[in-house]
Amino acid sequence: MAKRLLRTLAGEAVWPPPIWLMRQAGRYLPEYRAVRAGVPDFVSLCTTPAQAAEVTLQPLRRFGMDAAILFSDILILPWALGQGLRFAEGEGPVLPPIRDAAGLAALDPGRLPQAIAAVLETIERVRAAVGEAALIGFAGAPFTVACYMVEGKGAKEFPAVRLLAWRDPALFARLMELLTETTIAYLSAQIAAGAEAVMLFDSWAGLLPPRQFRDFVIAPAARIVAALRTRHPQVPVIGFPRLAGLLLGEYAARTGVQGLGLDTAADPARARAMVPPAMALQGNLDPLALLAGNPAQAAETAAILAAMRGTPFVFNLGHGILPETPPDHVASLVRQVQGA
Repeated sequence: MAKRLLRTLAGEAVWPPPIWLMRQAGRYLPEYRAVRAGVPDFVSLCTTPAQAAEVTLQPLRRFGMDAAILFSDILILPWALGQGLRFAEGEGPVLPPIRDAAGLAALDPGRLPQAIAAVLETIERVRAAVGEAALIGFAGAPFTVACYMVEGKGAKEFPAVRLLAWRDPALFARLMELLTETTIAYLSAQIAAGAEAVMLFDSWAGLLPPRQFRDFVIAPAARIVAALRTRHPQVPVIGFPRLAGLLLGEYAARTGVQGLGLDTAADPARARAMVPPAMALQGNLDPLALLAGNPAQAAETAAILAAMRGTPFVFNLGHGILPETPPDHVASLVRQVQGA
């Protein structure tokens, strides 16, 4: 029988619903911090298969989730294309910003196969060890990855990339084309290595006005999904257009994703009415409710479960686990969902 997550993504109303959490492998776990202390930097951790596989599997061992998600980062793709990348303590990712044609021309798609070889080995190692859990691969969606590549760091509103799209649409279109094609290649390679589903993270989609949302979020995602369906027709794609708001239904209809991740602000019942009945929804407990713990955590979890009962649904958060979250809160959440 297919794994519970994969049955759900195929449109089955599995109950209790499968559960996994965004950033379920990370700093809130002491076993992760122990592994991280033994590697020189974050990029090294993402590209050292033994350690990356270990931290990918840690949440499964501790909590018994229904899926493992590859431990990596959405910025591994620009790094693989030749853009510099480092993670500064307390600052996040730092990249040399790409603001002109020369910066774009310096990126080399030919580097991709060799650069991602370690990531693919991590997937192979995890796939051999996940058992009944499913293995999810992932990539950042082109617009969100472009945000960091152009800005050169994280930012509240990412003004540099949005200005570039307005001021030099031809250059921005070339960047988006490069990212769309290399994302297809990257996710296809992850699937070939053993990923059983893949997720496309568009964390900054909600910054865009409607026309640009359609051009820079929906259109690239539709191309990526169509290409993956042609190459790997049995492997589902989960889209996560964070803060899509009223455009959530259009994203679901036009991209062809099999699962739709809901952010914290989305109303699950309203979202269900906006998408096809057989589409799996995934989400969307507030990470701060998880940090707060019971009784708030239990009440919010119960409300989400009640709204989604009888439909294809994957329990998750509306964004990633916060580093300060006590592991006991995660254990309590998993028990509640699995006992629903």
